[in-house]
Amino acid sequence: MSPAPTIAARRGRRGVGGEGRAASLFLAPTLGGFTLFTLLPIIGSLLVALTVWPLAGTPTFVGLANFEKLFQDGAFLNSVVITLIFVVVYVPLNLVLSLGMAAWISPRIKGGSIYRLLFFIPVVTPMVANAVVWQMLLIPGGALDSISLAVLGRHGPNVLGQSSSALAAVVVMSLWQGFGYNLLIFTSALSGVSENVLDAAMIDGAGSVRRFFSIRLPMISPSIFFATTMTLITSFQVFAQPYVLTSGGPNSATTTVVMYLYRQGFQYLNLGYASAVGVVLFVMILAVSGVVFLLQKRWVHYE
Repeated sequence: MSPAPTIAARRGRRGVGGEGRAASLFLAPTLGGFTLFTLLPIIGSLLVALTVWPLAGTPTFVGLANFEKLFQDGAFLNSVVITLIFVVVYVPLNLVLSLGMAAWISPRIKGGSIYRLLFFIPVVTPMVANAVVWQMLLIPGGALDSISLAVLGRHGPNVLGQSSSALAAVVVMSLWQGFGYNLLIFTSALSGVSENVLDAAMIDGAGSVRRFFSIRLPMISPSIFFATTMTLITSFQVFAQPYVLTSGGPNSATTTVVMYLYRQGFQYLNLGYASAVGVVLFVMILAVSGVVFLLQKRWVHYE
């Protein structure tokens, strides 16, 4: 016969069980919220994507027909290209601009907190309000057009009305709106870099540029990884800026995937097709995020 468990062992088992129950109790609200507001909607979207479902009618199961139609839809493929162009241009510019401004502010220059506040104000300002202000600046007869007429004696270019410049205007407005968030992340990370390490490098003869790229950047690489991931995810979901500034035009030059989804679901009331667009967008974001996570081992240093 095996010996009876000791009193300490029995207490230890009860303690482990009690800790597990306590942990489950604390996790329950978060897991319940995740299940109710994230997991179930994702599953529901997958199921709806397999149907033809007019908003005022009943759903009809069609299997993968929506996805087959989607990849033959020129308008959808164009929105994918527009979204990818926006991501490829916006994400690096956002990271470089925010990191450069953070490097300028981080040495605790006089008035640094004021600069951080000013750059962060657009982030907390409603995006639609910001987009309306930019529209008033850029439209014909707007502020910039009036200044051009007064100074140069001629009207300025119709930035939002030309396919070649409309997407650039969306990128610039999005940069102004969003780089302040990454700026705060980078300034906090740079402030946490040990001054002793920087002083030792300076004694060894490393200049300011060498110290920045060889010491500061590797030490804040986890923050850069976080900012890169979050910026990528949000840039794939760009909607309010082109919707307010250009309504997706001209000639669909600023119609992103989310705007195409909005039109299919809320203008054409085709819920099944819109859900298929959402599923494809989810897979795109998941794939890009997965690649970023796989590559982090090469350049992110946690020690």
